[in-house]
Amino acid sequence: MSEPATRIVARSALFLCGLLSLLNAAPYALLRGVDIPVEGEWVIFVAALGLVGFFGLAAAVLPRSWIARLCGKDRDDPRLFSVPLKLLGGFAAAFYLVAVVSYFAPHTWDLNPQFMLALCPMYFLKMTIDPSPVWIFFILSPINAGAWGAFGATLGCSFLVLGQRRS
Repeated sequence: MSEPATRIVARSALFLCGLLSLLNAAPYALLRGVDIPVEGEWVIFVAALGLVGFFGLAAAVLPRSWIARLCGKDRDDPRLFSVPLKLLGGFAAAFYLVAVVSYFAPHTWDLNPQFMLALCPMYFLKMTIDPSPVWIFFILSPINAGAWGAFGATLGCSFLVLGQRRS
């Protein structure tokens, strides 16, 4: 893919995944664990999803020169957007599959709900309303993939920034 196309795809994906991560935090903030059958520290989920979403949105809209300066790279360096985009895609694909597998997992597996909520933020819907497979494949799993894709992009940007700091 050419450099301008990579930048456009990366910025669009960062924006979409950041927005999905922020929207994923909303049910936790609104419910505050009251109507969910598992008690836990819901503030951690809201803070983590909110920070990752905010970072994804910021990386999507900041000027390229600011991002390059922060990473210590030239503004035309192809790794500036390709590294976060690759990690975004990898995390999104892996956690799309996690959401699908968690839906189709038999009840005998006895999945820990707190752990599954960390892996799949929309897992509480499975615990409360048991959505259909169509919802899982086309709505809930892509939302989970977007939230974790934003985390992957955040990790990719962190690698660029930390790599610059070491050298």
